[in-house]
Amino acid sequence: MYSIVEFFVTGGPFMYPILIVFAVGAAIAVERYVTLTRVTNKNQSVWTDIQAALVEGDFDKAREMTDNDDSTISQLLGMGLARQGGVRRREDIEIAMEESMMEIIPQLEKRTPYVALMSSIATLLGLLGTIMGLIEAFTAVANANPAEKADLLSASISVAMNTTAFGLMVAIPLLITNTVLTAKTAEIIDSLEMASVKALNVITAKAKRQIEAEAA
Repeated sequence: MYSIVEFFVTGGPFMYPILIVFAVGAAIAVERYVTLTRVTNKNQSVWTDIQAALVEGDFDKAREMTDNDDSTISQLLGMGLARQGGVRRREDIEIAMEESMMEIIPQLEKRTPYVALMSSIATLLGLLGTIMGLIEAFTAVANANPAEKADLLSASISVAMNTTAFGLMVAIPLLITNTVLTAKTAEIIDSLEMASVKALNVITAKAKRQIEAEAA
C-alpha cells in the first residue's frame, strides 16, 4: 500500500486529473453496464410472453402487454402492433418499427462513447505529465553539480514516467470496458431486430390468411 501511495504522490500534479478521469469513466461504465443488463433481462422476459401471444394470434393481448410495459422491446413491438389493427401492408408496419428503433438505439448508446473518451484523455494526460516532468528535470539538471547530474536526471525521469504509467493503467481498463459495453449494446439491438422480424412475419401471415378467407 505504501508503494502505491508513493508511486501516486511522486508522479506529480497530473496524477490527480488522471484519477478524476478514471472516476468519471468508471462511474459512466458502471451505470451503462447496469442499465444494459437490466434492459437485456427485461427484454428477454417480456419477449417470451409477447411471442406466445403472437403465435396464438392474440394480437389484442400482445398489444395490451406492450401498452402496459416500458421495456425497449415493448416500445418497438407496440408501434408495429398499433399499425397492425389499422393496416395490412407489411411495409407500413415495418416502417413504424424502424421509426421506433431509431428512437431506441440512441437511448441504448448514450454515454457509452464517453468511456472511450475518458480512456483517451487519461493516456494524453499521462503523456503530458511526463513531458512536463522531463522539462522540469532537464531544467533542474542544467543548474546542478556536474557530479550529480546523472543521478538527478535518472531519478527525475523515473518520477516523470509515473504519469504515463498511471495514465495507461487507467486507459486500458476503460478501453476494454468500452468494448464490452459496445458489444452488449449491439447484442441488444440485434435481439430487437430479430424480435421485430419475427413479429412482422407473424402479423403478415395473419393478414394473408384474412385476405384469403375474405376472397374465398
